[in-house]
Amino acid sequence: MMTSNPIPRHLLLRQMILIRRFEERAAEMYALGKIAGFCHLYIGEEAVAVGAISATREEDYIVTSYRDHGHALARGASPNQVMAELFGKATGVSKGKGGSMHLFDVARNFMGGYAIVGGHIPIATGIAFAMKYLEKDAVVLCFFGEGAVPSGAFHESLNLAALWKLPVVYICENNRYGMGTPVERASALYDIGNAARAYDIPFHQVDGMSVTAAYQQMKEVIESVRVYKRPSFVEARTYRYMGHSMSDPAHGHYRTKAEIDEHKKNDPIFQLTQEMIQASEMTPSDLTKMEAEIAGIVQEAVDFAEASPEPALSALTEDVWVE
Repeated sequence: MMTSNPIPRHLLLRQMILIRRFEERAAEMYALGKIAGFCHLYIGEEAVAVGAISATREEDYIVTSYRDHGHALARGASPNQVMAELFGKATGVSKGKGGSMHLFDVARNFMGGYAIVGGHIPIATGIAFAMKYLEKDAVVLCFFGEGAVPSGAFHESLNLAALWKLPVVYICENNRYGMGTPVERASALYDIGNAARAYDIPFHQVDGMSVTAAYQQMKEVIESVRVYKRPSFVEARTYRYMGHSMSDPAHGHYRTKAEIDEHKKNDPIFQLTQEMIQASEMTPSDLTKMEAEIAGIVQEAVDFAEASPEPALSALTEDVWVE
């Protein structure tokens, strides 16, 4: 979904539902042993990626962390190829070599998918430097969790971005927990955005549970960065319903079911659905049709992944060096 025009709300809703249903099937496939390794789901946080990425242009770049399925789908990556990558198949977006945490789609300027906490922030900063050096009219969106903010890579990157006036938007998806540790036990700053103030970078807070609020505010932030050629920082307050990864029970030992249920009252999909029905932009029948269509897309993705071949052994030595 890449356009500079306003996005109709039904398209925002469709993208969020696609991500939600895709992730639910990914969890099912993981439980069945079809997906191996680590798998971090985006359920509950869909409004951030959909809202922000919908505000980008085709020439803009997206860089994110290991919880990347939703971002790839929001950018327009094929659900078939994303699911195939989770299965480790040759038809995956990373040819089956990256898996859940390393999704790449170069044709869409989706540059990963990185497993090291905070390790991709300098990479996004480097891409922004390249855009300035080449005099391109592109903005880089860099997504990361609040757990990356105390890292040295984060602070070094913001310092250089501010010093060199780079066209990058740092988007902190603050879902409150770094693995099982609440933000107030891991960061001296509860309001994460204050970290940007130290580098004289504009700071914005976004309601990460409202896709329309995220889209509208991110559109303004991105275009400001594009025009004034300077970095910006956004903290999106959101919440993940599932555990940190599939190896972490949804409730774990660090939060209660009551806490999760309370946050679900602000579910981004439910909120937008109710708003659209009340505004006569959608009927319950329309929603049922949309859900059925998306269920078919996700089932097709699973079938495609199941039927796809494993990478050949010779693939181990391919794409190791770049000419």
